[in-house]
Amino acid sequence: MNLQTEQLVGHIQAGIEEKKGHDIVVADFSGIPEAVCQAFVICTGNSPSHVQALTDSVEEFTRNGAGARPSAVAGLRNAQWVAMDYGTVIVHLFLREAREFYDLEHLWADASITEIPNLD
Repeated sequence: MNLQTEQLVGHIQAGIEEKKGHDIVVADFSGIPEAVCQAFVICTGNSPSHVQALTDSVEEFTRNGAGARPSAVAGLRNAQWVAMDYGTVIVHLFLREAREFYDLEHLWADASITEIPNLD
């Protein structure tokens, strides 16, 4: 990942941690030419309202910290899986059941996976 993407990922992580998102994973795709972006940031929320709060927090932290806004946000209606597109980084905020079902962090065998320890 380039420095700008790493900084964006740091702001996304801070926004998630601020609202107690857990099981954060960063999948680095920068070495995969056919990847749709440089990184995924994936985390789990406890309820639809928690996923919505995580979404709001990530938007706030990236706007204030990096001057970045998502080009698209999908999934807020039911908040089972919210995807936020920042171009080089796509954020995936899941309820546990949806995360286990889609298992995004294991779709790309060549990605470098970093698990972020939970704060609590």
